[in-house]
Amino acid sequence: MKIHIVNGPNLNILGKREPEIYGKSTFKDYFTELQFQFKELELSYFQSNIEGELISELQEADDNVDGIILNAAAYTHTSIAIGDTVKAIGTPVIEVHISNTHAREEFRKQSYISPNAFGVILGFGLRSYELAIMSFTN
Repeated sequence: MKIHIVNGPNLNILGKREPEIYGKSTFKDYFTELQFQFKELELSYFQSNIEGELISELQEADDNVDGIILNAAAYTHTSIAIGDTVKAIGTPVIEVHISNTHAREEFRKQSYISPNAFGVILGFGLRSYELAIMSFTN
């Protein structure tokens, strides 16, 4: 089974960015842990701070993987285009967030991705990704 993780803006600076919210681990280190934990899966990872690159990556992953885990970060709340892409592709997408976006600022309660996602997992720290992977394998 192939699962592709797509991360949006500022997730490349995990470990430095607001560690009280996002933790002290880098995503690169966490991804290595996921690969070790899920050895039977083919996990891949892409990160960009650019909206159009995220859209292109989702389109390219469609039909090439069994599932996509998407943390569009702040674009979750602003990008109709990413929401439209999730709706347009055939590969199931699980929306994840490290923090509980519903317990934060008001604008973070809106998601243009959720209505088109296979599922949504938020608020479990980096473990949100692990739970998303598990949802594809069970």
